[in-house]
Amino acid sequence: MFARHILTALFGAILVFGAANVAQAQATRTWVSGVGDDANPCSRTAPCKTFAGAISKTAPAGEINVIDPGGFGAVTITKPIAIRAGNIQSGVLVSGTNAIIVNNLLGGDVILEGLDIEGLGTGLNGVHILAGGSIYIIRSSIHNFATNGVNMSSSTPGARLFIKDTMITRNGTNGTANTGGVNIPDNGKANIVSISNSVIDSNQNYAIQIAGATNTVALANSILNASPAALAISGGAKAVSFGPSNIVSGAGAFTQTNLFK
Repeated sequence: MFARHILTALFGAILVFGAANVAQAQATRTWVSGVGDDANPCSRTAPCKTFAGAISKTAPAGEINVIDPGGFGAVTITKPIAIRAGNIQSGVLVSGTNAIIVNNLLGGDVILEGLDIEGLGTGLNGVHILAGGSIYIIRSSIHNFATNGVNMSSSTPGARLFIKDTMITRNGTNGTANTGGVNIPDNGKANIVSISNSVIDSNQNYAIQIAGATNTVALANSILNASPAALAISGGAKAVSFGPSNIVSGAGAFTQTNLFK
């Protein structure tokens, strides 16, 4: 009996020690490189190879940094995190699947900056948002996806998506309905999308599609071009232009224009 108690105590200590080691393994800043290895700790001197490899070793509210050019693969984001690349080629290349899935139920910000997201004509969505309070897509390019460049369908009430300094081009390659640049479907969650200084060009059915009376998209200093519909609006959704700053070619019109003050 005494030996059994000792074994139980030792087993409990091992579990606690193991959990502590897992927690310690998550760093607030990790690194990826085109010549890295996901077996590495993702440190600056021993970087990982892929975003998926790095994200498991990055703490919530932490940051993954890109050291040098490379293709860093698809990733599912389930916590607040930033993935940042400087003035280098940071690729996410996929075929037949989503490139980046955001399913962050923890709150906080998800930031995607400096990424080149390529779907090869068969990738599903470039950025597919299932849940998350605030998502930022900055200085990136998203192109050649079969369904949408960005699909904003967050189940988080009042979720916000910010797209800035980004090109979203040639998406909707499967040619069916509900395919194009940015899609904001009606899910009753009052999603808000802000797009600034961006180009949404040559997408299959629409540059932007938005549905549902609780959803809003706002644009400033952006170009919607070379799609049959620039703005496909339904169900009482709102599309707001800030200032006489947007260039729009194609069917559809803003429901509201606010002048700069």
